[in-house]
Amino acid sequence: MLNLYSINYKQTIKNMFTPYGYINVIVVAIISITLFVISYFLENFYLKIGISSITLLFLLFTLYFFRDPERTSPKLDNVIVSPADGKVLLIKKVESNKYVNGEAWQVSIFMSPLNVHVNRIPIDGKVELVNYVKGEYLVAFHDKADERNERSEFGILSKFGKVFFTQVAGFVARRIVYYLNEGDNVTMGKRFGMIKFGSRVDVIVSTDWDIKVKENDIVSAGESILFEYNK
Repeated sequence: MLNLYSINYKQTIKNMFTPYGYINVIVVAIISITLFVISYFLENFYLKIGISSITLLFLLFTLYFFRDPERTSPKLDNVIVSPADGKVLLIKKVESNKYVNGEAWQVSIFMSPLNVHVNRIPIDGKVELVNYVKGEYLVAFHDKADERNERSEFGILSKFGKVFFTQVAGFVARRIVYYLNEGDNVTMGKRFGMIKFGSRVDVIVSTDWDIKVKENDIVSAGESILFEYNK
């Protein structure tokens, strides 16, 4: 019983945080422990409390930021789910010249530092495009952030057509992580990466898709339906 409990306990702890943040959590934990030890030997009470409090808040924020809750995707194949947690920043019709060529819908999702930042696959299909673009660091809600900022671009060919989506770095976010390659077969809702410390995600599809969200809606990665195909 003891061994079984230990295994389940370790697995539970492991599942709480994303693997993309293990190094960050370990580094922050080491720094925090070091500062706690140093503050213990300080004679100035207010300095001791100040360092301890700031260190604890920093540690708690890091643990909170790299959380990775389980998600359940819809049992549908004719929908596109959100790749990210956050707020629907804008919905607009665009003339796309990237992967989805022609008139298209764009849905942009803003991720604040308090959102879960693990990104998930929006639809079943085959990855046909993976492209990294080195760029600027405008605030994520800037009109031109999707064109000028550092970003990763992906194209999935689904049974209903092409789906283009991006991870866009923001003013605070300076680290995009993804594990996708051209030729990969992917499944809706599976984790594929994250953007560290606030950013946005864009999804672009043809106008054959019906939009199922509106601006300012709060969406969850892998669960919330952005588009539905009814043709």
